[in-house]
Amino acid sequence: MSQPVAPTDTLMRLSNRRLAWRLLAVVAASLLFAAVQPQLYKAFCEWTGIYDIDRAGKLAQSGVAARTVGIEFDANSFDNGLRFSPEVTTLSAKTGDIILVTYRVENTRATTVIGQAVPSYGPQHVANYIVKLDCFCFKQQTFAPHEVRELPVVFIVDPRLPQDLTTVTLSYTFFEVPAGAVQGEPGKTGVSL
Repeated sequence: MSQPVAPTDTLMRLSNRRLAWRLLAVVAASLLFAAVQPQLYKAFCEWTGIYDIDRAGKLAQSGVAARTVGIEFDANSFDNGLRFSPEVTTLSAKTGDIILVTYRVENTRATTVIGQAVPSYGPQHVANYIVKLDCFCFKQQTFAPHEVRELPVVFIVDPRLPQDLTTVTLSYTFFEVPAGAVQGEPGKTGVSL
């Protein structure tokens, strides 16, 4: 003869099932967010004009007089096995000119590392005056074990940059991307050495 199930056992099972479904929903929502993040970034870039090549051409031909500004470059990575640095740390350039700078990345691990670079600017409002035409930060990057790669950044400093700004800083931080959130084909951006 079977024993009757106590009401507290039934309530505990229902509570555990609800908790399991909620946790599963959180995991699914996190994976969905990671999967759509590149599309959201692209939509943001189009909305703000960060990746607008036509705008870059108009800036280069604008009636505002070009002037020389100092540009500093910085690179960071957080314990993800990537040694990351700009090829040059400073340069002088004229506003309105197309500028090409490369960053060097080395995977120091014996395993594959997937990363995404996130830009920042100093001072922060300079972001409104930097027009990126091409950047490794637009896509996730996959680095084979011990791979070394040069990654380009092509941009223009808007001639309307406030006169009191004589030096600007472009900084990138590489973050490791969880393996389940990989987007695009590995190794398509940059030049392998």
